[in-house]
Amino acid sequence: MEAETFIQHLKRSLEDQTFVKLTLSKPSQKGGTLRNVFARLIQLKEGWVLSFTLRYTTRDEVKNHPLSEAITLVDLWLGDEFLNADLFTTAQDYSLQYNRKRKARLFVKKPSHVQAPTKEHDKQKQRLIDPKSAKYLHPMGITGQDGKLLKTGQKKFRQINKYIEIIDSLIEQGELGPTPHLVDMGSGKGYLTFALYDHLVNNRKIQASITGIELRPKLVDFCNQLAEDIGFDRLKFLAMDIEEYQPEKIDMLIALHACDIATDIAIAKGIKAQSSFIVVAPCCHKQIRKQMKCQTALQSVLRHGIMEERQAELVTDGIRSLLLEANGYKTKVFEFISTEHTPKNVMITATQGTGREDALAQIDQIKKDFGIDYHYLEKLL
Repeated sequence: MEAETFIQHLKRSLEDQTFVKLTLSKPSQKGGTLRNVFARLIQLKEGWVLSFTLRYTTRDEVKNHPLSEAITLVDLWLGDEFLNADLFTTAQDYSLQYNRKRKARLFVKKPSHVQAPTKEHDKQKQRLIDPKSAKYLHPMGITGQDGKLLKTGQKKFRQINKYIEIIDSLIEQGELGPTPHLVDMGSGKGYLTFALYDHLVNNRKIQASITGIELRPKLVDFCNQLAEDIGFDRLKFLAMDIEEYQPEKIDMLIALHACDIATDIAIAKGIKAQSSFIVVAPCCHKQIRKQMKCQTALQSVLRHGIMEERQAELVTDGIRSLLLEANGYKTKVFEFISTEHTPKNVMITATQGTGREDALAQIDQIKKDFGIDYHYLEKLL
């Protein structure tokens, strides 16, 4: 009965536009990865939706649902997936709480919000990079001369901000130092490299220097000239192969979409330089796939080329993560950006830590199971 009343209040708040936000917490399943859910009302081209942020232990997912569908979903979650629910409206606040026996109690309080938040989808997330002050975005075709995002540059801008969020979270977990040197191996046109320098130096006030390594001289010339024009004094780009680059110091090693063993070369350089952070988004996994001869029950599945390709990606990046852990790093492997931007969307981040003593033994077992002679990163180390 209490849950039904709560749902009725939710429906009414959505109908009369008094809805502020909804949170679901206290997951009922111990050890489950979904920790809580946050919902807000937004308006898309197709109409009003509830935008749910599902917060898991290692990642967040955002899913939009039409209002009727969203209400049904919340109703299913109440008392099952979550034991606490808090509905905030401009009229009243409602808190639904379940005890161990799944008996619900509804509490009504004075409203903590006198005004509903903006419902524009574009304002859903605060951006770490301000397009109007980021002078490098216009020469790169992301903004117009007035600093406003171009339609063709919106996806790239979202990718830039996601990247900065990841790096920002990473350096909160470790020690970057007051004057760090960061190396971006395979910097390309420099979208992410410029944004990272901007964030570290101008937002975080860190006296960082960044070096971008890129094979194509035209891109290097473009980036160096742009860095000079906008006064990014400690940002420079070098036209060379990453294998040839021998820096004295690396505090953060970055390699995004370096093809096949180029990712391994970059990781090895980061490990040997005892870099505090290593961030890679691998691309292509040919070296392992050529060797794979599965020795397990998966053999019948991996006879299909597409399945073997995907398994090769998992094995390649899994061993990379374990090798980092064997060398004293704590790692995370997760989806970097949506597959709408690129199918190669896995990112591996590594922070200097305690590592894992059993990592090498696990690698040996994986190689045995899949008939792999060696992983290229092993040879480099």
